[in-house]
Amino acid sequence: MLRKALQLFFKDNTFLSIFLILLGTVTWSITMVKSGLVYSYGMGFWGPNGHDGVWHIALAESLSRGSREMPVFSGETLKNYHVGFDLLLAFLHKLTTIPISTLYFQIIPPILALLLGLLTYKFVTLWRKSKEEAFWATFFVYFGGSFGWLVTLIRGGGLGGESMFWSQQSVSTLINPPFALSLVLLLTGLILLLKKKNLLLSILCFGILIQIKAYAGALALGGLFMAGIYNLWKGKDRRLLKVFLGSLIVSLLLFLPFNKNSGNLVVFKPFWFLETMMGLTDRLGWLRFHSAMTNYRLGNIWVKTTPTYLVAFAIFWVGNMGTRMVKEIIIWKWIKNLKKVGWIEVFITAVITAGGAIPMFFLQAGTPWNTIQFFYYSLMFSGILAGIVVGEVLSKTPTLVRRTVLAASVILLTIPTTIGTLNHYLPQRPPAKISNEELEALSYLSKEPQGTVLTFPFDRDKAKEAEANPPRPLYLYESTAYVSALAKKTVFLEDEVNLDITGYPWGERKVKVGEFLKSPDAGEARAFLRENDISYIYWIKGQRALLGEGQLGITKIFENDEVDIFKVD
Repeated sequence: MLRKALQLFFKDNTFLSIFLILLGTVTWSITMVKSGLVYSYGMGFWGPNGHDGVWHIALAESLSRGSREMPVFSGETLKNYHVGFDLLLAFLHKLTTIPISTLYFQIIPPILALLLGLLTYKFVTLWRKSKEEAFWATFFVYFGGSFGWLVTLIRGGGLGGESMFWSQQSVSTLINPPFALSLVLLLTGLILLLKKKNLLLSILCFGILIQIKAYAGALALGGLFMAGIYNLWKGKDRRLLKVFLGSLIVSLLLFLPFNKNSGNLVVFKPFWFLETMMGLTDRLGWLRFHSAMTNYRLGNIWVKTTPTYLVAFAIFWVGNMGTRMVKEIIIWKWIKNLKKVGWIEVFITAVITAGGAIPMFFLQAGTPWNTIQFFYYSLMFSGILAGIVVGEVLSKTPTLVRRTVLAASVILLTIPTTIGTLNHYLPQRPPAKISNEELEALSYLSKEPQGTVLTFPFDRDKAKEAEANPPRPLYLYESTAYVSALAKKTVFLEDEVNLDITGYPWGERKVKVGEFLKSPDAGEARAFLRENDISYIYWIKGQRALLGEGQLGITKIFENDEVDIFKVD
């Protein structure tokens, strides 16, 4: 029976492909669907959802109100951020009345996961005319992982190390929904180009990427340009260049009005990811190597600097690629037979190359690690190529036993990253929460008239102390946008991380809040509230100003065991 099943799989794996897509959808969805639900202890958040997810909910809530204000930095217009996904969230919320939190955590993720599997399978089948290659490409897109698990296993830490070499892996795709949506648009655009149908729709797919995920937009435009030039060089039609120019125009129209100063957010800092990968204990942490490579560089000993940095890059590349490294076989074939290479091969190679090169030289001001997101696209397309290689090799493997052993080996060496990462999302209790008392308070505030909310500044030291007792309240987890998200109000200062990413001078404002809290002068304190148009104050018990309610000119409108809410008179 097993033999027949295996023979059927290698002959026609359509059924297994459906199973794979459903398995991939469920596996990915685990990282999202548990977050944002209310449990006995309150609303739980697993992984980075307590920060990233809450930010997108705050942004979508603001956009759904028709506001262009930065929801966590009152009085300032939203800028330097791709809001396409958040606009979609806001639109779906207005259309269906389904809460944004439910859309974000429970509904959209499984849909995106399913679409990505189906589109990957369709794309590879269309391009390569092979269901077997399409199956394995889909497998790698869902389950591709780094070799970080090998390091943690050797060090006695079990399976883990997903982002040991800095990049997140396939299993974490949905915790970055704009990234997942950008992949859907990328694959849709490529499928349309392969079918040679509806150029306008393909232009739209590539053009709007810049507002879904700016990294994807930049890489797609670069890939289209290279593919178009290649076709022109080979004397083929100018269809790709037309798509490139159309997509460029759409991208500029969508990008420039909202990101006029975004160039200031990118800084030239070569090999930061390599140095921090080697030097940080929460990454690879090879301290002796880090010391050597940086000392060689600082001493201008280029004879030693060059090989050490090349080794570091090789570790970065191979470590992140994991079993996807087999894709180098097909890349080498293309290089050897350039005359037979088509535009799609050029596009994919350009995206993989640029996605790996850009983070090696450029960082994002404020949050330098953000540019690693260019590399996510390198991994995704590398997964597709790895699947093609594995599928091709298996189809040429002569015996059933050998094919079975090879297929099993690929699976067993690939999935540990997924298993290790899922361990962070499966525990019953999450690392972060919003208590039931806070949910009650935030619900009350959400029903009040619009106005700016003042919250207590994030205290990183107290947050560190609270790590030993999960689930931590979000105000002791990270600087998040949770008051803005759930109270549906603009906050004076919240989510310092995203303020860094988008380039707002939040430090000055934090100093002013601190001065207000410590001020013994009632006139000054009241002037602060008046000048900054503060309507509400949201404080956890124990959080307060030096002056009392009467001196500040505020009136308590809500109180429970955890929260006090005041209205500014």
